[in-house]
Amino acid sequence: MIQRHTRHDLVANPGPIVRQPSPPATILVVDDDPAMRILLADLLRKNGFHARGAASGAEACDDVAAGDVDLILLDVMMPGMSGFDVCRALRRDADGGPPIIMVSARGEEADRVAGLELGADDYIAKPFAQSELLARVRAVLRRGAAGRAAGWGRPQRLTFLGWIVDLRRREVFTPSGARVDLSGAEFDLLVALLEHPQRVIGRAALLEMSRVRLGSPSDRSVDVLISRLRRKLEGEDTGELIRTVRGAGYMFVPDVEQV
Repeated sequence: MIQRHTRHDLVANPGPIVRQPSPPATILVVDDDPAMRILLADLLRKNGFHARGAASGAEACDDVAAGDVDLILLDVMMPGMSGFDVCRALRRDADGGPPIIMVSARGEEADRVAGLELGADDYIAKPFAQSELLARVRAVLRRGAAGRAAGWGRPQRLTFLGWIVDLRRREVFTPSGARVDLSGAEFDLLVALLEHPQRVIGRAALLEMSRVRLGSPSDRSVDVLISRLRRKLEGEDTGELIRTVRGAGYMFVPDVEQV
């Protein structure tokens, strides 16, 4: 039997609220090899992402400038504008550009370090397992999402010596109010140090706390990130912020307050 409902019934009994899922992340695959570009884009689409390709570094920069890119899979060895050149160009922009995972046949430590120096968020060497690539993509996106919507129960800001670290917006400001551009990996490592001030933390623990996935604790990944943080944060006015404890790890020296 068909039940009839009045307009009042329909308004008063709307039924369960259906929450719309977040839109899939858009990933830009940058590779001059058409076969590799298509393979990676298809893999991403089959696993729930939006994906599109760029055949050159210049094309990638134009695509990012147009907006709507959440993450870049960036080949290093491309003619003309290499992946390193693309990373350098994007990190010079005011907003630093989207997160970048470098994908390259050059997997030596020196290449990973070079990628870190330029601001890459992760580096994966070819050949790689599809499951590993997907795990790293999800990890980088998760770090960004967590930073944009820092969870309840956590402070919204951390401060030290007049500096402000905004956990929700993932931004760092000097005492004068100037914004300091940090890559995703740099920001996560800084927060790991700030959350445990005046405590020595080993490389392996820092990798785990900051979820940086750029190599083993025995290589120079953490050391390079620390060096970059010092270069961007330390000066005559601040003195020593991050202390190296030989054979043990690193320690953030000043007092840190939660706001």
